Amino acid sequence: MHTDIHLMGNPGANEKKLSYNDVVLRQSDMDILSGPYFLNDQIIEFYFSYLSSCYPAQEILLVPPSIAFWIMNCPAVESLKDFVEPLHLPDKKLVIFPVNDNEDVCKAEAGSHWSLLAFERNANVFVHHDSNRGINDWHARRLYKAVVGYIGASDSASTASYLECTDSPQQVNGYDCGLYVTAIAKAICSWHNSGEDKEEDGMWFSSVKEQVTPSSVAEMRSEILSLIRSLMAMR
Repeated sequence: MHTDIHLMGNPGANEKKLSYNDVVLRQSDMDILSGPYFLNDQIIEFYFSYLSSCYPAQEILLVPPSIAFWIMNCPAVESLKDFVEPLHLPDKKLVIFPVNDNEDVCKAEAGSHWSLLAFERNANVFVHHDSNRGINDWHARRLYKAVVGYIGASDSASTASYLECTDSPQQVNGYDCGLYVTAIAKAICSWHNSGEDKEEDGMWFSSVKEQVTPSSVAEMRSEILSLIRSLMAMR
């Protein structure tokens, strides 16, 4: 279970603090990062947007939580096709999706766990990283099944496989799952940008295990908060 920052009743929670690309952060988001709280959609979307700025190559796509959620829960195939096409997925070599266990399309931010699904084109595989013993596997597979048919320009794209990373770094508390998503996304982007296949299978697993540890994840809170404050100072 995660702790809801809104229960604290901060009177200035809705105060706008930063507009970054298409993401608006408020005081409540800053409060989440200041304490041991479950990350919301806005913080993950902000950090994914920041990573996209750090790795601006057109071949990398970090999908915002709201879009990943809609792909997973879109009720009509026709609507999904129109929704996915602007993402230009066939042009991407690396696509990273945040996965949330919310199943209620009428209720925003109703989930209680985050994980990460990443597509690597050279290996033609979707890899699921879950920091809590794979409990989001069902949700990640739903997202995989929804998007796999749109990931390539030809019918061969539908053969992309799904892999549950069973030795993905594990969280040591009940609220850092979102931070693991940001940390793993950062490690994967760094691995891809290095242009080096450091493992025989040409994947990022050792890089993730080396870079994503309980201590490095704990530091992500202050790292993201400092990033936000530095961007605020520049405005």
